[in-house]
Amino acid sequence: MDIYTIDTLNQRIKFLEEQQDKDWLDIKEEIGDIKENLKPTSLIRNAVGELNEAIGLKSELAKSAISIGIGYLAKKIVIGKTDSTFKNILGSVLQLAVTTLVSKPHQNPSKETEEDSLKHEPSEEYL
Repeated sequence: MDIYTIDTLNQRIKFLEEQQDKDWLDIKEEIGDIKENLKPTSLIRNAVGELNEAIGLKSELAKSAISIGIGYLAKKIVIGKTDSTFKNILGSVLQLAVTTLVSKPHQNPSKETEEDSLKHEPSEEYL
């Protein structure tokens, strides 16, 4: 059976609070990574990257062709076949946006600062 003094209990409380803060920041960082990976652009970019690796496409020309193809496919899925000039322009803009997003290299999301993470931390009412 351990006997604790008030000082050792206070030190232990401080240590556990610091550990809780660290764990909270780790959880927030992991959630941010998960959110980034579940974005549609990240999913498409990862799928294209895996396709490139599976087929063994190394040239920029092949990667660009796949990006353009995915952009065209997105245009056809969203806009479909239409005679409307406005929809055709909108579809071209969509195709350009998707092609650009898919062809960009994957970047890590910006990491939150510790202060930003602590803003959302649960209050410490027990102190």
